[in-house]
Amino acid sequence: MKAESCIFFQLAKASQAAAKFWKNRLTDAHVTSSQGMVLGFLHENDQVTARELGERVMVDSATLTGIIDRLEKAGFVERKDHPEDRRALNVCLTAQGRYLTENLIPLAEAANQDFLEPLTLEEQMILRMLLKKLTLKHRMTEA
Repeated sequence: MKAESCIFFQLAKASQAAAKFWKNRLTDAHVTSSQGMVLGFLHENDQVTARELGERVMVDSATLTGIIDRLEKAGFVERKDHPEDRRALNVCLTAQGRYLTENLIPLAEAANQDFLEPLTLEEQMILRMLLKKLTLKHRMTEA
């Protein structure tokens, strides 16, 4: 099989291109793409357990712990006691983290638009739908 006809090769190359594109856009924000993703999800739904956050961003707990540790060290998030479960901790944006995410949101929106610019709006919608379908199908079969 030629590499160009292998879906895994095509997806890997598209993923590499997207990661590099996003990393370049985040340079001035001084966060990694993973950290930016976690901050973005916290902006949408702040004060969630690490488990809820991990499910949302689809990373394992060890990876997420490292991301949260680095964000906490930078002053963007903090861990707080969960009000109803003393065994759990909530991950919360700090004022500095909230300020950063307010700036990251328009940056992410512009980056999404710029990255997908070669595609028509219909093609963008189809691409998103197909990627979501593949992710949901194969995420469920892996569990």
